[in-house]
Amino acid sequence: MRYARQEDLQKLALTMQGSAEGVSLSDIEREFSVSRRTAERMRDAVRNAYPQIEEISGESGRKYWRFPPGSLGRMVEPTLDELTAGHRAAAIARREGDEVTADTLERLLTKVQAMFREDRRRKIAADLEAQLMADGVAFRPGPRENISSEILSALRESILAGVMISADHRARGTAKLSRNTRLGPIAMLFGQGRQYLLAWSEYQDDLRLFALAGFERISLEPDVYERPNGFDLQEWLSESFGVWREESQDVVWRFLPEVADEAAGYVFHPKQETERLEDGSLMVRFRAGGRQEMEWYLVRWGDQVEAQFLAVSCSPASDTTESDAPQE
Repeated sequence: MRYARQEDLQKLALTMQGSAEGVSLSDIEREFSVSRRTAERMRDAVRNAYPQIEEISGESGRKYWRFPPGSLGRMVEPTLDELTAGHRAAAIARREGDEVTADTLERLLTKVQAMFREDRRRKIAADLEAQLMADGVAFRPGPRENISSEILSALRESILAGVMISADHRARGTAKLSRNTRLGPIAMLFGQGRQYLLAWSEYQDDLRLFALAGFERISLEPDVYERPNGFDLQEWLSESFGVWREESQDVVWRFLPEVADEAAGYVFHPKQETERLEDGSLMVRFRAGGRQEMEWYLVRWGDQVEAQFLAVSCSPASDTTESDAPQE
């Protein structure tokens, strides 16, 4: 029996084109969630369609298959949906204040479209404009912080190089300026409205959040910074609501029947548990810190939600802790 799902075969062929080492049967099983026999049929179907495919022997006699560079020609040209996704990502980055990423993505997309044939380039341009207009993300208004592109570039460089920085930073809450604060940058966190840098503070000897808009100067230091062993950014973020950090607490939200269906369409926290009650209301439970940001968010639901916060400890370790840094 021959394998004949065209989309999967095209994806497999493109994967073989993009891999220098090649693709094994185990890779096909894992990528497409298929049995060994189905993986063999998929490999055979691609091999029958494209005789230029190469077979390579790896360690322990395992076989890999790949295409020589350029074999698939225009098959690797991106689709309209893929280009739209790229422009959408650029628009979202710009809306959230990440101008550097937005500019980089737009340059990349311009290079990609320049490789098209002239007739396809004209058609793609028209279709892309219509698609983006329908999507609306590039035109959606909303407040965002003004962050210097030089600051973002310096932070990216320090994160990629794994080095400490010396920074002048102004705390959001107190407007107090901390000069020559030494930080070990880990990640920039972009979200709706406020953007933060997660970094190890030499003065605090702990991880802290610093508002990106508060940086007035950054210089890279020669000292190497290594993030803590076993540190997992997603796990760290799962202990918060938004980006606020404080003592975790058990959170229980009860959405009344009038809004329960709407609330059921949201994921409020990656580790939430939900329960639909007999009266039609929706219970949402999770454990996290960040009560103030939760309360800001819940305002939109008005009196249609009841909230309980257990084991509360209200001392958020967000950028409010920046005022504890040494002053000059």
